[in-house]
Amino acid sequence: MGKLTALSVKNAKPGRHADGDGLYLLAKPTGGKSWLLRVQVDGQRRDIGLGSVDTTSRVGADRNTPPPIAIPILHKKVLTLSEAREKAGLLRTAAKSGLDPIAERDRERRKVPTFEEAAKATHEALKSGWSEKTATVFLSSLKNHAYPSLGKMRVDRIDAEHIRDAVAPIWTSKTDMARKVRFRISKVLDFAKSKGWRKSEAPRKSVTVGLAKQAQGGNYAAMPYDQVPAVVAQLNAGAPTKGRQALLLTILTAARSGEVRSARRKHFDLDKAEWHRPPEVMKARTAHTVTLSKPAVALLKQIFEEGGHEPDDLVFPNRKGEQLSDMTLSKALRDAGHAYTVHGFRSSFRDWAAEKMPEVPDAVAEAALAHVVPDKVIRAYKRAKFLDMRRGLLEAWGSHVQPRATSISTSG
Repeated sequence: MGKLTALSVKNAKPGRHADGDGLYLLAKPTGGKSWLLRVQVDGQRRDIGLGSVDTTSRVGADRNTPPPIAIPILHKKVLTLSEAREKAGLLRTAAKSGLDPIAERDRERRKVPTFEEAAKATHEALKSGWSEKTATVFLSSLKNHAYPSLGKMRVDRIDAEHIRDAVAPIWTSKTDMARKVRFRISKVLDFAKSKGWRKSEAPRKSVTVGLAKQAQGGNYAAMPYDQVPAVVAQLNAGAPTKGRQALLLTILTAARSGEVRSARRKHFDLDKAEWHRPPEVMKARTAHTVTLSKPAVALLKQIFEEGGHEPDDLVFPNRKGEQLSDMTLSKALRDAGHAYTVHGFRSSFRDWAAEKMPEVPDAVAEAALAHVVPDKVIRAYKRAKFLDMRRGLLEAWGSHVQPRATSISTSG
């Protein structure tokens, strides 16, 4: 039992008053009072401030008054005598266990940043892997379209409804920007999860609930994923031109068109069903391996069997033997009667993964798109397992967009 009482704390004269077990009440001549814990840490004496004194009494309080918000004891900065004893006990235990009690106290007080603060931290951590343009527009787009509603919110309190409300004003008028802002908000929240600022990654499936259907067309307009199989069937039914074949591989691998157009025969290992892309063709300038689904392998075998492919040859050359233009793939899509863009199929894949493959971690889908993933997430998976998970995801996507090829391969 301690030496102090609630009454003696309230009436304490200036000076230091011991309660026992290293807990002291410090009373200043000005009237201010605070709690101090003295402990031994690694053989040295440490004085630890616990907080100021709470002398308010709740005895006889109105029963209709709601109880105070429950705050963890190590978070509290204004303490009653009993609370000071409890907090002191926890920190004494930490010291006896070989931990730094001050670090433990401050760890519990760690400030959860606002969305704006977290966005800047995300930008700082990941910008080295982005192009200069991507790094610039990342923050400017969030400043214009996310900060007005999310900027001052703590990242651990942002949910699907808040993301929806942030993008709603531009969802139908600026469809491309709305999708990019939604993706960048998710990037910030995923980064916040990796830093321990929130318990979950960004919500995705429920964000678009309540938003109007976006009009077709526009920059990077993404086709709803349930319509993609019909497009793939159209492309397969037409003559196997380089444009159609390149577009098919782009859809099947969720790759950027530039990565497909610059692909060379030596980059592919069909026995292992892998596409090894060198740094110079990647947006992030980092080598990346794409796992190939059965339909993708079948397509590439068909192309290679046509002959004329030396290791350094482009897989999809134009008539001059040079790289296809981006417009060639766009024309193949327009000729099929669709106003969507080639790049938008990456969003189709991402939406499908979020809604139809919820058991797959978001980081796996991001890696499949060759997006930068927070280091802490990467460390959570062994490299081989991460690749295997991406293989399963791309195989399921191939089965979704081209089920007939998958069934034939399986039965054959």
